[in-house]
Amino acid sequence: MTDPSTLFLSFFSSFLQTYLTLLLVRVSLTWFPNVNWYSQPFYSLSRLTDPYLKIFRGIVPPLLGIDISPILGFIFLQCVMQIVSNIQLNI
Repeated sequence: MTDPSTLFLSFFSSFLQTYLTLLLVRVSLTWFPNVNWYSQPFYSLSRLTDPYLKIFRGIVPPLLGIDISPILGFIFLQCVMQIVSNIQLNI
């Protein structure tokens, strides 16, 4: 039988991987100026990812007109994923 903490960590790890993929799609789509962020599925994608990215936009201002805050978001998320992975290995 699976331990509840192992099950939770597995679910959390899967969630983080999915969210990282959504962030990657969101940031990649900013390269296309014709994307209408008020139509589906782009509206839902921005509603899911923008609150997380806004945390880092408040920390790092745009550099020469380029928003580099998603880089911090990716780094932080991958650090959390690594911590969760290490905890899973030790259980």
